[in-house]
Parts: sequence; structure tokens; C-alpha cells
Amino acid sequence: MSSSTATARTAVAPLTTADAEGLVAAATAAAGAAGVAVSVSVLDAGGHLLAFRRDDRAVLISGETSTRKAFTALQLNAPTADLVDAVQPGGPFHTLPTALDRPLLFIAGGLPVHRDGRLVGAVGVGGGAPAQDHGFAAAAVAALA
Repeated sequence: MSSSTATARTAVAPLTTADAEGLVAAATAAAGAAGVAVSVSVLDAGGHLLAFRRDDRAVLISGETSTRKAFTALQLNAPTADLVDAVQPGGPFHTLPTALDRPLLFIAGGLPVHRDGRLVGAVGVGGGAPAQDHGFAAAAVAALA
């Protein structure tokens, strides 16, 4: 008979609505300080939308883009900025490119949100240049910590 040792798992607090609203506020503030109008989406670990803000001055599709960026970051548990090269022609995640010559769903601006080393959700920002969106999302995650 073999014996096994159970590893104790500590509970990790889930991403709350208050956390999500804080992420939206921090990303929006960072974008506002840069003079950029953005939309922000926050998903919980199950991919459910917890908070969303669309700026009417942002590009119309920015709302959908922010949600897709968050979902991509959640599903792959990786910053979407790290995936840009992977989805270019010849990359492992190649998709049909947009008129901008880069796939729409994987451009920078989505970040997973971790708590105590576990994935608890994701934030996505759309409306600025990819590097700007990534910075706004990073500012939001930093403010949550």
C-alpha cells in the first residue's frame, strides 16, 4: 500500500467587483494622464465580465477590443504584448492579418491578474497605440497590488 501526502492549498481571494472597478479606474486615469481615450474591460478567472468602461471619444471598436484582449490574456495567462510576434505571418499563432498588418485580437493591452501567484482575472485596454494600451493595463495591475 502506498501513502500519499496531501499538499495544503491556501484559498486565494477572487477578483471582486470592487477590485475590477479599481482596475478600470486606474487604467482610465493612466490613459487620461496621457491624453488618450480608452475602453477598459475586466474579467474574473472564469471569463465573466466584472467591469467595463467605454469612452465615447475612443475608437468605436475599442470596447470589443478591450474585452478580447482581456480574454486572450486570461486564456493564455500571458500579457498580450508577448504574443504579438507569435501571431505574425509564420508565427505559431498566425491568423489573418488586419489592414494594419497585425492581428486585431492579440495586440498589446491585455494582462492577466494574479493574486498570491494564482490567476484571478484579466484586464484589457483598447483605444490607444498597442504600447500605450499595455502601459495603461500595467498601471492598473500595479495599482491593484
